[in-house]
Amino acid sequence: MTQEIKTTRHSEIGKEWAHESAHLHVTGHAEYVDDIPELEGSLHAALGLSTVARGHIKSTDFTDVLALDGVEAVLTAKDIPGENRFGIIIDDERLLPDSRVAYWGQPLFVVVAQTYDIARRAARLARIEYEAETPLLAAEEAISRSETVVPARTARDGEPEPAIRASHHVISGHLKIGGQEHFYLEGQAAYAIPGEDRRMTIFTSSQHPSEMQAFVARILGWPSGRVTALCRRMGGAFGGKESQSYYFACLAALGAFKLNRPVKLRLDRDDDFMITGKRHAFDIDYMLAANKAGQLTAAVFEHRVSAGHSADYSGAVSDRAMFDATNAYFVPNFTCTSHRARTNIQSATAFRGFGGPQGMLGMEVAMETLALRRGEDSLDLRKRNLLTHGTNARLHYDHVIEDNVLPDLIETLESTSDYRRRRTEINAHNATNSIIKKGICLLPAVFGVGFGATFLNQAGALVNIYADGSILVNHGGTEMGQGLNTKMLQIASNVLGVSPEKVIASTTDTSKVPNTVSTAASSGTDLNGMAVYNAAVCLRERLATLATQLFGGKPEDVIFADDKVHSGSESIDFPALCEAAFFHQISLSATGYYRVPKVGYDFETFKGRPFHYYVYGAACSEVALDTLTGETRVLRVDMLQDVGKSINPALDRGQAIGAFVQGMGWMTTEELVWRDDGFLATHAPQTYKIPTGGDVPEDFRFAFFDNENREETIYKSKAVGEPPLKLSLSVFLAIWDAVASSTGRNLPPQLSVPATPEAILNALEIAERNRGV
Repeated sequence: MTQEIKTTRHSEIGKEWAHESAHLHVTGHAEYVDDIPELEGSLHAALGLSTVARGHIKSTDFTDVLALDGVEAVLTAKDIPGENRFGIIIDDERLLPDSRVAYWGQPLFVVVAQTYDIARRAARLARIEYEAETPLLAAEEAISRSETVVPARTARDGEPEPAIRASHHVISGHLKIGGQEHFYLEGQAAYAIPGEDRRMTIFTSSQHPSEMQAFVARILGWPSGRVTALCRRMGGAFGGKESQSYYFACLAALGAFKLNRPVKLRLDRDDDFMITGKRHAFDIDYMLAANKAGQLTAAVFEHRVSAGHSADYSGAVSDRAMFDATNAYFVPNFTCTSHRARTNIQSATAFRGFGGPQGMLGMEVAMETLALRRGEDSLDLRKRNLLTHGTNARLHYDHVIEDNVLPDLIETLESTSDYRRRRTEINAHNATNSIIKKGICLLPAVFGVGFGATFLNQAGALVNIYADGSILVNHGGTEMGQGLNTKMLQIASNVLGVSPEKVIASTTDTSKVPNTVSTAASSGTDLNGMAVYNAAVCLRERLATLATQLFGGKPEDVIFADDKVHSGSESIDFPALCEAAFFHQISLSATGYYRVPKVGYDFETFKGRPFHYYVYGAACSEVALDTLTGETRVLRVDMLQDVGKSINPALDRGQAIGAFVQGMGWMTTEELVWRDDGFLATHAPQTYKIPTGGDVPEDFRFAFFDNENREETIYKSKAVGEPPLKLSLSVFLAIWDAVASSTGRNLPPQLSVPATPEAILNALEIAERNRGV
């Protein structure tokens, strides 16, 4: 709990501090794993990948690999001294397979060589003979064969079947949502350095250094304390370095252990695509019912989720999609069944939003379809059914939202975006233009913050003050460009009343802060911020006590401000007081710990409070569509985001807009295509298209919604990493609206995600055929 403390005359909270590494980013001096100077004798590793998607390994021949000059070793499953069976929740993966292949691109062996190029060339010389089988690529087929990674789950609330029978309006449909490649700028990388007496240090590009530590220890058969994992920063992650980084940390460590030399393993972009998992693809069947007045009475969903070859986080991601399946609306009767299919592709994993956007989009397409059926503006349908207060703020998992600001937020954006006038103008434009159609959508979103597995909602920190007054902040979170370290420095600076240059961010280091959780679930600042705060408060209290011993007064009245400490009628420079603390034998090192209160739900019944609090937002997107080519352009975006009391508005603004643009890419251009044999055809920037600066609409209007967190979070702030991505769905729905305006009879478009030109032309063609029926 953040106390009211007499620390500063002017707060550092709410200031737009520059990113603590900005000067390093722009000058090229920010050090990532591949930039770490290599120790003498360092070797390089490359991976040999499967060239079938399903089958058995009949034989392997590494003669040509080992014959290449500069190759030091080839490592396979038999070289692993410890465990080879892994998994994030279920141990259904192999670090290296001993016989069975599960997807095209699966690492089969490791080549360790004197240079990166030699290792890569050598890995392609292996001769592997397979007994290939026909891969399962479609979730529906896998489910029909009972190929699932975890059992199906059903969430239920009320009595949807009789409610549907009694309803005036009932619509149904199907939505296909594709996956998404993380496309972090820095690829997967690890650098392993063996030490004396069975020690290993791993420099890792990972959101979860403690997991890297634990998994490396497992493959070596060591206790975790013999392994240290470090991460100074990542060049992006988005969930793609939460679980799947362990492959590369473990394989680099295996090479270092076997050869007793440092080993670096980094992936080029093509191999990164081929090996690592993506956002989960969903097929959704929906049914939505309403009474004559347009009030929702029931919603029914069936989710078929393509999990890939292993469970990874698929169970939790699919559950999150179920939690978010009604988005921001009160639905009195609800059911959702989720199937998690095992398919022979890369194992789908965490991605910004963690299943929430997929669940939400099923509801929102259903809302658009119902609005078409009723002949009304979809915004009116949304407002009529918006979560409000009391019983009408109850979610289908039996939790009542207590701080709902959605009604005010939606009214604000409806006014500031000038939605009604623009809707009228778009309708008039579409009535007189057969080629270029326009669409618009104003969309609300609600996002629950926290880990669904409640034990993960904890964090630790270590803050050290040195005798010269400088402060080193260690915490369990990881910096991936989002500015987490910057916020941690602001918190410590604010508590101790010192200027920014006095506070330094440390590398995330498992030997300093143990047993950390992943920097994920939009909770990095919530968890680590409170841990840093608690450690800094502990140190402030020690220094305040010393100040009263020196100058009089009461500890609770001591003020820390402007690099000085004021006690009684005296003041002392902060560095001088720290030096005095050393001479008075007072510890200037403190740990901080934090656990999230209140959360907890029943996994079996799907009821309870899985999230600490909720973040609200809304966006209005307008698009233009060329019906001859299927090309689209986003003309304007109005975005209103709740972030509570922002610790750093500049960072939060960047995160919110960045999330929207990333989601916009998923909705429009980022298409993953697998051949029938399981080969990922879109495995490089030439074939996989992320949005560029030119795709961002010139007219992009962003604002924060004036609010503060009613729960006891760090300085009343809220999460910002994932919630805004949901608002990018408004782009897809605006395209959906434009396609619907072309159908003549207002038929709901059969449009899939991403809404590429091909998908749009296909939807228009289907609508044309249906017109003739």
